[in-house]
Amino acid sequence: MLFQEGTYPLSTTTEGIWLARCIGIQPFTLVMDLEGTDGLDHGEEEPVLLKQIATFAVAVSDIVLLNVWCCDLGRENATNNNILRTVLQAMMQRLFDPRSTTLMFVIRDKTRTPLGNLESIIHKDIQRIWDSIPKSRDLHSTSIYELFTVEVVALSSYDYKEEDFNKEVDDLRDRFVNSIEPGRLAGRRKALAAASEFPSAAVQIWNEIKGYKGFDLPSYKVLNSTVRCHDIADSKYDSFQKNEEWRGIQEIAQSHPVPNFGKKLSTIIKTCLTEYDAETTYFDEAVRMRIRKQLEEKLLKLVQPTHRSILGRIGCDALERFKESFDAALNGGKKLALVAPLYSKDFMKQFDGACADAAIDNANWGTSVVRDSLQCGINLYVETVGVGKVSELKTVYEIKLKAALAEPVKGLLLEDRADPWLAIRKLLKTETRAAADGF
Repeated sequence: MLFQEGTYPLSTTTEGIWLARCIGIQPFTLVMDLEGTDGLDHGEEEPVLLKQIATFAVAVSDIVLLNVWCCDLGRENATNNNILRTVLQAMMQRLFDPRSTTLMFVIRDKTRTPLGNLESIIHKDIQRIWDSIPKSRDLHSTSIYELFTVEVVALSSYDYKEEDFNKEVDDLRDRFVNSIEPGRLAGRRKALAAASEFPSAAVQIWNEIKGYKGFDLPSYKVLNSTVRCHDIADSKYDSFQKNEEWRGIQEIAQSHPVPNFGKKLSTIIKTCLTEYDAETTYFDEAVRMRIRKQLEEKLLKLVQPTHRSILGRIGCDALERFKESFDAALNGGKKLALVAPLYSKDFMKQFDGACADAAIDNANWGTSVVRDSLQCGINLYVETVGVGKVSELKTVYEIKLKAALAEPVKGLLLEDRADPWLAIRKLLKTETRAAADGF
């Protein structure tokens, strides 16, 4: 639908590409209706699909109509200047060869401004776009008008001058009759092909256009946002490195655990990210969030060695305190078999609590390496103490047994018994049981 009454809410009239045969126009003519570049629907950036569609239209068509509102002339987006620039850049990449296609600018709702003045604006825009595009050597001195025919038509307002509008549309339609004859709208067209070849040729051109990666290049807004957000992120990272509180924590952590380490570091990092958010508010959302994540990861990487050092200190302190408490309990008369599992569980729980206190928001760093090391240290110490206690007790009870058995055994051997060894074994069993009960 090229022209529509304004009684409907603003919306997209065409999606994608529609193709149909023109009624009442000779010779046989196909018309394509293309999805437009309405800012209402697409926002500030032209989607890749619209660039592909526009390039396809210019590549396969003899005549391309560009529908422009009169009051939008001179505006970059509203007059399709960005899309035209994209098409010309694609042509420079040899996606298609120029065929002297006719670009017809149809100006809607013309004002009292003379048509010549309107044409001048359009031609200046076209020339400016052409001059700004890098060209191959063979096209460096070529005029845009050698590659395209440019026509400008102005239509009256349908709302205020309906009769004039209808007559002008009829006149415009007549210009498409026999349009391929010399001197007519498409009279300069080149690279002609048989109609039977059009379907396969169109498919081939479309596939080449879809495969072209140049349409995926970021917009100026994205590029500018990327540069500025990186600059701001670098500035915040430098400020964090110079932060007095962070440097103080770093220094203390070299020799002692830092109370509330995780909370303190999380607050400093959060402040840094909040400042970044405030300074990047008006940049592209996807860009600013991507670089924010990079900044956060960079900050976490900076503090990770200190966090690792803190965990090591916590583990060492926990092991030393376990040894002191464990030894004190044994020296106080408590049994090793009861004290070891109870104290081990208690100090591992204290270690987990201290690690939770040192945890930094969003870091997700595990403590398993230090925890396993602490558990191994506790187990090894318990085993070492146990072996020492057993060796010590063995010596003590060997002395006790020797003292308890020496005189009785001597007496039994001097007695006149048929089998003194039976009595000796019974005595040994009794004294051994007494020694074990004492342990």
